[in-house]
Amino acid sequence: MPGLRVGFVAAALAAFTAALPAQQPARAAVQHAVTVWKDVRTLRAAFEQTVSNSLTGTSARATGEYEQRRPDRLAVRFHDPDGDQIVSDGTYLWLYLPSSAPDQVIREAAPAGGSGTVDLTSQFLDDPFAKYAIADAGADTVDGRPTREVILQPKPNGPTAFTSARVWVDDGDGYIRQFEVVQANGVTRRVRLTDLQVNVPVSATAFRFVVPKGVRVIER
Repeated sequence: MPGLRVGFVAAALAAFTAALPAQQPARAAVQHAVTVWKDVRTLRAAFEQTVSNSLTGTSARATGEYEQRRPDRLAVRFHDPDGDQIVSDGTYLWLYLPSSAPDQVIREAAPAGGSGTVDLTSQFLDDPFAKYAIADAGADTVDGRPTREVILQPKPNGPTAFTSARVWVDDGDGYIRQFEVVQANGVTRRVRLTDLQVNVPVSATAFRFVVPKGVRVIER
């Protein structure tokens, strides 16, 4: 029996140590992303979003522009569907989606310390090693740029906005070029960032939301 126990422990240790090198590229990529993100003050990019629903078999594509001034200013303005907006002015988070609800805008208190899950990248980079089990999905390219695809699985008592996520971290500059999240309701959202510009001037007017005439404000 002692020999069996020793053999079992040895086999378990061997499996564990064999798994470590396989995860090193993913952990290194995440650490690289965390390190460079600390120096980001402003960000501007174009985005392409695809939302798929596995239950209904439907999908929808959207495009737009994204601007951010950390820690709490953010603006997501859609070109398609035209007019949809998500704006965080530091005090409130405004959601105006005339493509589906033209007569209302939702206003809620801005999340403490940041822009919450509408922040396209910090949701993955805020203490990721404590929040997620990290796995490697291999090398890939996004718009011709070499990246490392990483799987993030929320740990128990961790983030609840999604059940799993994949992020594509640029091998060169460490920025997230693409991400995909799967929600509990079967909806998958993939966002690809293009024309990414970091620490560039961003106008304060980008983060002001003016309620359109005739649109009611719903507090949430």
